[in-house]
Amino acid sequence: MAAKHLANCIFCKIIKGEIPSYKLIENEFVFSFLDIGPLSRGHALVIPKYHGEKLHDVPDEYLAAALPAAKKIAVALGAENYNILQNNGRIAHQEVDHVHFHVIPKPRASDDEGLVIGWPTQKVEKEELQKLHEDLLTKL
Repeated sequence: MAAKHLANCIFCKIIKGEIPSYKLIENEFVFSFLDIGPLSRGHALVIPKYHGEKLHDVPDEYLAAALPAAKKIAVALGAENYNILQNNGRIAHQEVDHVHFHVIPKPRASDDEGLVIGWPTQKVEKEELQKLHEDLLTKL
């Protein structure tokens, strides 16, 4: 599938070389570069070369290339601990409307550098989980 770009998208402009970046890996499907507002040293972005606002808008071949690129960056950084983050939509903290994956090293065992998150789990009844499971299976 041919790459799709939007003229006013900052990430599409970076891919096309209209905005400079600290490029790391580029191939037919992805472009990666250092984040200019990093959460930690080495924080990088991996972006599909196909403009899609959310994960479900991007063809699989572009997504399939993203995680190997993220893995190579994490290995090159020597990151023992790191987060791979991908957000979809404003309330899910997506700031740029172009799918992107963050590679965020967590260099220390403290919360002052790298990604800081909470994990507010919810209590769910077994019956509710079973019903959701059955519903999802019919759609998959």
